[in-house]
Formats: sequence, structure tokens, C-alpha cells
Amino acid sequence: MTISSSLNAGVTGLFANASRLATISDNIANSATYGYKRAGTDFSSLVLTESAGSYTAGGVRAQSYREVSGKSTLVGTTNSTDIAVSGVGMLPVSTISAIGAGVLNPPLLLTTTGSFRADEQGYLTTASGLVLMGWAASTDGSIPSNSRDSASGLEPIRIASGYSARETSEIELGVNLPATAAQDAVTAGTAGDTLELPIEYYDTLGASQTLTTTFTPTGAADNEWTVEFSDTGGVLDTITVTFDDTAGMGGALLSVTPLTNYDITTGKLSLTLSSGNALTVDIGAPGDTDNLTQLAAEFAPVGIFKDGAPAGTLTDVEIDQNGFLNAIYDTGFTRTIYQVPLVSVPNTNGLKAESNQTFSVTKESGQFYLWDAGAGPTGEVNGYALEESATDIAAELTQMIQTQRAYSSNAKVIQTVDEMLQETTNLKR
Repeated sequence: MTISSSLNAGVTGLFANASRLATISDNIANSATYGYKRAGTDFSSLVLTESAGSYTAGGVRAQSYREVSGKSTLVGTTNSTDIAVSGVGMLPVSTISAIGAGVLNPPLLLTTTGSFRADEQGYLTTASGLVLMGWAASTDGSIPSNSRDSASGLEPIRIASGYSARETSEIELGVNLPATAAQDAVTAGTAGDTLELPIEYYDTLGASQTLTTTFTPTGAADNEWTVEFSDTGGVLDTITVTFDDTAGMGGALLSVTPLTNYDITTGKLSLTLSSGNALTVDIGAPGDTDNLTQLAAEFAPVGIFKDGAPAGTLTDVEIDQNGFLNAIYDTGFTRTIYQVPLVSVPNTNGLKAESNQTFSVTKESGQFYLWDAGAGPTGEVNGYALEESATDIAAELTQMIQTQRAYSSNAKVIQTVDEMLQETTNLKR
């Protein structure tokens, strides 16, 4: 009967609008929740088979969804490990309960923002128990190669407090040698005065050590010098360098002898320190004017650069736009300790919503892929920032009014059908 179908249609309308009101309630309740993604409800009509000459009401079907791909405004904070993603991509996280239980492969969850702070064990964790995941860096700060379609290489990010040091492995030497000193030595027919340059470097324990470099004009030619490298254990190596004094190439390094420890292609000299550790000194390749030069100017170190750092205490950690998490020490030393990749899936709205503004991968979302932040389709990682809720209060309140009216109208249909059925019953009286 069409009158019965009207009753059923009204009931489906009540259920549908009740579902819509539930999503509106959730949105309003989470209007101040960072990283919250708006929920919505779509309505679709139900069409039933009609008999000849009559219409059968099918009603309405409601289907709720989550706008995971929706982005909201980023707001600045004072915490360096408040992290938000601008653009495509999500942060990989897991749960502190799984980490604490020692689960070999903790569940991979995704979120677009989080206020992470080191807990009592050093894990970067939110107040709701989400742990930030990333790839651990090697001792030299480089990130090893990891699988991009698997979470097996990800590990919970743990900040180790205390001291850290980094051994010096390379020194870039930029020094100008005075041409007049070499010319005076030739005139005197003997080796000239030795010029000394002490260079600080750091050993394995982060202690300060000195590499002493001396430069002595040989007196045999006005472009030839003897260069000696030594540390506390004695002389490490001695080389002879000559400089080009031809037109257009004046002052450039011409040759280095012997070539035993010197790479003529890279311009680097390999030394073995008294401690047994290796140290590379970049003096430049023949033809270079960026390292050793001989010009009519004073003896001066124009640029000495080295890696390594003394022992220092961790003071802070910060994340850059490419997802590299850097530890900062009180000595001014900064070291990369983790890289946080961004996760993307083919269908972001196909992700399954979980608690605490997180999402999990589903068949509908497609297989995930781990990108370097800023590469491929992904956006950038922002420290000192959180993503606001995607809820628009004004829009939600407007929809609430519309939903209330629609619900009342469907209730009125049911009331009207009831009155009509009552009238039909009264025909017998």
C-alpha cells in the first residue's frame, strides 16, 4: 500500500537525519580538536518497484563519511616538536602501548598533526599516547636506504638525553702563502722562515686536539713550498707544493709531490693520526684557487672548515621542512638523528578513521608509500605548528537547523500517516 510506504519513507527519513545530526554533533564537539577531520552524511534516494497506476515511496538512505583530505589552517606554537603537514601527506605514528609491549612491528597509524614531547623514556609522544615514527640516522647524520612501501624500517623516535660528540673526519684548508716569502728565499739561496698554522679538531671522545700545519719556502724556486702536518705524536706527512705563476693562472696550485697519500682528482690528502684514526685534509686539486694559493699578499687562513663537534649536552630538538629531526647541543653542534617521512595513499578519503585523529590504511585507500617530505606529491613538514580542526562552526549550526527542520517534517509525515490510518479504521464505525 502506498500509505504504508509513506510511513516507511518517513521512518527512513528520521533515521537518515538522526545520522546527519550525529555527524554534526561530532564536528561541533571537536571544533577545538587539533587535526580533526570533518565528518559528513550523504543522502541518496531509494526507488522501489511501482505497480501500475500507483507510486511506492522508497525513502532515503544515509551514508556517513570522513573528509580526510580536507586541510585546515596551521597555527604557530612555542613547542619545537609540535608538527603539522602543509599539503599532501601524513605523519607515521603508532601507539605507546604497542611500543611499551615490545611489539616487533607496531601498528602503523597516520595523522596530519600532533603535539609531541619526550616522555620519561625519551619517546616523542602525544598526550593521547601516539608515538612519532621515523628512520634512524647513522652516526654521521646520513639516512640509510629504507623500503618505501613498507613500515618495517620505521622505528619509534626516541630522544637520548646527555652528551654527544662527533669525531672530525675532514678538514678543508684554505690558506694564502705570501709570494714575497718564496721570492726572498730564492734570493737568499736557502729555505725561508717557517709559517705555522695550528688547526683544532676533535677526537673520538670529543676532546679538542691540534693538527699543526707548517709552510716553508724551499728556496729552490719562487713557487715551491714544503708543507708538513703533525700532531702530538709527531710528523704525519710532508709534501711539496708548487704554484702556477703563468698569465691567467697566477697563484693557483700547480702540483703536489709525492702522490702517495694525495688524490690528484679530489685534491684530498689522507692522514693517519697518532691515535690511528683517519683524517682527510682538502688542499685542492691542481688548478684550484679555493684552497692553497700563492699570491702577493700576507700569510692568512682564508677559510678553514671542518666537521665534527666537541662533547656537548642536548638542549633541544627541531624538525625541518624536509622531515629531518635535528638534535641541538650546547656547543652549537647540530646532528640529524631521524628522518620523518610523509605517507601518501591513492585515495586519502578511503582511510579508516581511528581514535585520536588517526587513520589506518584500508583496501579502499590503496597501498601506502613513504616519501621524503617535499618530494613527489607530498607537502612540507612544519615544526612549531599544529593544524586546526576542519570544523566550520557556522556551517555546522546552519546544517543543524536544516536537519532539525527535515527531522520535524519526517515526523509530521508519520503523524499524518497515523491520522490517515486512524481515519480508515473509523470507516467501520
